[in-house]
Amino acid sequence: MSSASAESAAERVYREVKAQILTNEIVGGELISEGEVATKCDVSRTPVREAFLRLEAEGWMRLYPKRGALVVPVADREAHDVVEARILLEEHAVRSVAEDAAGRADLAARLERNLAAHQAADPGDIAEFSRIDAEFHQLIVAAGDNQLLADFFVGLGERHRRMTTTSVRRDDTVAARILADHRELLTAVARGDAAAFTAALSAHLASVHDLGRPS
Repeated sequence: MSSASAESAAERVYREVKAQILTNEIVGGELISEGEVATKCDVSRTPVREAFLRLEAEGWMRLYPKRGALVVPVADREAHDVVEARILLEEHAVRSVAEDAAGRADLAARLERNLAAHQAADPGDIAEFSRIDAEFHQLIVAAGDNQLLADFFVGLGERHRRMTTTSVRRDDTVAARILADHRELLTAVARGDAAAFTAALSAHLASVHDLGRPS
């Protein structure tokens, strides 16, 4: 196998395994082997090993020689930290457009289109449902017109998606709750009511992700 093809195979394995982690097809706490993944992806073990090392570096896995790779579950502390960061970033964005009628109207229109797509999506397609959910919140942060914060929020997006897929799989009422909560958040954005938005967002994230006290 050439160097280029080996790199391509490792990239493909990385993307496929990571997608399965983010959508909880491979659940946190599960131990998977190089051989198992190599067989499923129809590649040798070498690109699988490279993909696993990359996933370990990003914090998605812990590797145990001769045993396999443990998919790191979402810890309570991590979930609380992600939610806290999201609230700070989204509140900042909504406050920044609250006094800008045109910007507020544009954001509300974008969120309305996202919500329509979300309502039309099949909740059973958890990968697509969680993607549209993440996009709703990314639209809000992007409206804050601060590229550094927007880029940071995108970095949270994968953890956000994984938490959402975990919640939707855990409780079949969560999908409908997300849609109802997004409607409430959209209404607060359209009114320019940053305080109401922040209160609704805090309640939304705590409820959807079933957050108690961080450990």
